[in-house]
Amino acid sequence: MTSDSTAVRLLAAPFRIAYRLVAALLSVVFGLLKLLLVAALFVAAAAFVLQAAGVGVDPGAVGLPSPLDDGAEVAPGDPNESAYTDGSVEIDSETVERLVHEEVNERRTERGLEPLEWNPTVASVSRAHSKDMADREYFSHTNPDGQGPFDRYREVASGCRAYGENIALSWVGRPVETDSGAVETYESDEELAVALVGQWMNSTGHRENMLRERWESGGVGVYITEEGKVLATHNFCKGWGL
Repeated sequence: MTSDSTAVRLLAAPFRIAYRLVAALLSVVFGLLKLLLVAALFVAAAAFVLQAAGVGVDPGAVGLPSPLDDGAEVAPGDPNESAYTDGSVEIDSETVERLVHEEVNERRTERGLEPLEWNPTVASVSRAHSKDMADREYFSHTNPDGQGPFDRYREVASGCRAYGENIALSWVGRPVETDSGAVETYESDEELAVALVGQWMNSTGHRENMLRERWESGGVGVYITEEGKVLATHNFCKGWGL
């Protein structure tokens, strides 16, 4: 009997070992599943926070076109170009947009950040918002229809999964008081561009938005009224790439 019992135990030993290995493997698998669930909940919570903060996050599938391949869609209401002329003062919105873009990239590269690619679709959305603010006489990220920055973009394209916006208001050809209390008059494209970026740099929230590391591209939209009122919008885009 002793010999038979020993034989049974010897035969059962491999099964016990296999059982323990399977149990250990299942424990690891369940542990990984728990980690994936926690990660998914974290991503969902982060997306909600970003949306609430005004930075849009679209949870759609990865693999959509990048913003630079977006076909340069034109937003409804995009005025294309505007200008102000009064004697020797000539301000062109397209030139100001380019200079603002360059000025922002200079601020970014000075701090070791990547420069932003110019995104024509985002610029068109920005330009349309600046024109709308001028036409309907409001100054806000949310228009009278209740649309925020990412809402306006998603009506036109789908290449950005995260989105941000800065806006500014100024005047050309007449004295304006700056944030520091100084009085200045902007009579050239360069002076206006530097002043607009200066407004954003002197505001903590706007500066942080402009200098976010994750932004990959952006577009500036400037609209100038006949009276010399300037509305500027700078939108930022994070594409679908890793």
